[in-house]
Amino acid sequence: MSRTLEVTSTNGARLHVEVHGPEDAPPVVLSHGWTCSTAFWAAQIEELARDHRVIAYDQRGHGLSPYSPVCSTDALADDLEAVLAATLAPGERALIVGHSMGGMTIMSASGRPRFREHAAAALLCSTGSGRLTAEARVVPLRAGRVRTWLTGRILGSSLPLGPVTPLAKKILKYATMGPGSAPDLVDACARIVHACPRAARHAWGGVLDRLDLDHGVRQLTVPTAVLHGTADRLTPSSHARMLVAELPNCAGFTELFGVGHMSPVEAPEAVNGRIRELVTLYVTGSIPVRLEEGA
Repeated sequence: MSRTLEVTSTNGARLHVEVHGPEDAPPVVLSHGWTCSTAFWAAQIEELARDHRVIAYDQRGHGLSPYSPVCSTDALADDLEAVLAATLAPGERALIVGHSMGGMTIMSASGRPRFREHAAAALLCSTGSGRLTAEARVVPLRAGRVRTWLTGRILGSSLPLGPVTPLAKKILKYATMGPGSAPDLVDACARIVHACPRAARHAWGGVLDRLDLDHGVRQLTVPTAVLHGTADRLTPSSHARMLVAELPNCAGFTELFGVGHMSPVEAPEAVNGRIRELVTLYVTGSIPVRLEEGA
């Protein structure tokens, strides 16, 4: 069972939202990353929707969500809250999963009342809270000002990506995926990324270049698990280690050997398994999850 709806967020931003699976099943909310779309979660939707209510949405300017000139971390939080309000009953709690910019969405929303009302737990996949251009390893140079500057120019580029060619797939694989990624998975990721409108890619790339969400990590008081691939060049292991150390209620760390930044696509069985574990523990299980005071 699947349905789609359009949700209106702040500044009139319209969001494409999909709901898959039985309406009475435990809910899982999926928030994708920069230049991606709901298509990025195909493996999660296919497997989990058999016995979960899987809610996925296109970030503003991505997929079927029209471009909005307002792009900021606050807008990310606004949009997640709008999706939660439109798809969950009052007080209903879900596992909220974020990949890359989707994880940053969770960090940005962590102190919001609606997030705290609906989040039973969270899973942060291949993400970080700041210092993205300084720590990313997509440019094959030593760490320093030159590499940071070049990385920032790449993130904020407004140049068109062009068609999905063998060279384009080779570049994307090097930058975002593990060396052992299957060709069909590389092709799928390339088609998703190249479909992202240039204006959205440029605007959100600038937001990532200036990202500072350390305060959001400290406010993320729900049980929060971290998942990371050892071959991740965009958000290398230093980000995952920082999240594990700073989260007030870390619910575990999963490290996937040889997996790059696109962990839900590259290692769907591991990601789906972790999602199922967290749903059992914190959404349908017997562990009580209380609302924080003042939420």
